[in-house]
Amino acid sequence: QVQLVESGGGLVQAGGSLRLSCAASGRTFSNYAMGWFRQAPGKEREFVAAIRWSGSSTYYADSVKGRFTISRDNAKNTVYLQMDSLKTEDTAVYCCAAATSGYGRSLKWEYEYDYWGQGTQVTVSS
Repeated sequence: QVQLVESGGGLVQAGGSLRLSCAASGRTFSNYAMGWFRQAPGKEREFVAAIRWSGSSTYYADSVKGRFTISRDNAKNTVYLQMDSLKTEDTAVYCCAAATSGYGRSLKWEYEYDYWGQGTQVTVSS
């Protein structure tokens, strides 16, 4: 079993930055592909970013490309989401997710992930 705990959310003005962290339990974190998803009020959850187990490949939604950066520290069992140039439309609950196997997966769909965190609220004010 894997437990994921997000932190780092909060209230920020448009144009500002936040860094989200997702701490994972378990000794095999380095084998997992990791992703971030978000869900805004009244909307479906959507893909934000993903990273392969080695960190060598990363993927982003078009809406955040160039503004968000996903990274991981396998020694700390943690994945990060650096969010810069935040916009009001980035307001959402952000969840991290773990895929026990990234092989053959695009990592852009919810069903590809096996474990989910509870989420952290990000609010961007104008």
